[in-house]
Amino acid sequence: MKVPLPETDERALVEAAQSDPRRFAPLYEAYFDRVYAYVVRRVRDRADAEDLTSEVFRRALGGLSRFEWRGAPFGAWLMRIASNAVADRWQRARRQEDLQRLEPAEEGFAEDLERRVLLFSLVRALPEDQRRVIQLRFVDQKTIREIADEIGRSEGAVKQLQHRAIEGLRARMGEGHA
Repeated sequence: MKVPLPETDERALVEAAQSDPRRFAPLYEAYFDRVYAYVVRRVRDRADAEDLTSEVFRRALGGLSRFEWRGAPFGAWLMRIASNAVADRWQRARRQEDLQRLEPAEEGFAEDLERRVLLFSLVRALPEDQRRVIQLRFVDQKTIREIADEIGRSEGAVKQLQHRAIEGLRARMGEGHA
């Protein structure tokens, strides 16, 4: 796996690609291994990992003009895109699996499916920092310490974000089924 680029090199490559998308190749080459490794660890299927990695770079290239330097490296932005792509794939696969199992005679299944759909929509509506913690914790199955390191916050702050998100989801789920 390649070593991350120094910030000055990374910034120059990003700015070059922002002014001319045909100059995106060096960024692709610098980050491909890291993004692929991240994706393959989560989907555990080579073909899916290849497709998702391709999707990550397609999204990155498409959104490159909107990338802004905000104290985090370009690689972190790419990994966020990768995390979102994995979560999107997981949700699509889960919905597909749920729909395939849906049979009219199955008592309670439709209600369970409805609750899951509600939960997914409520998670999407969480504030960005809470949604990210929930995704990293329960979709990516990371520890509190790993999440703290990834998002640059203390473990206590991550626990607080997780707690607030879960309490908010519990309250909103209760409202949705009252």
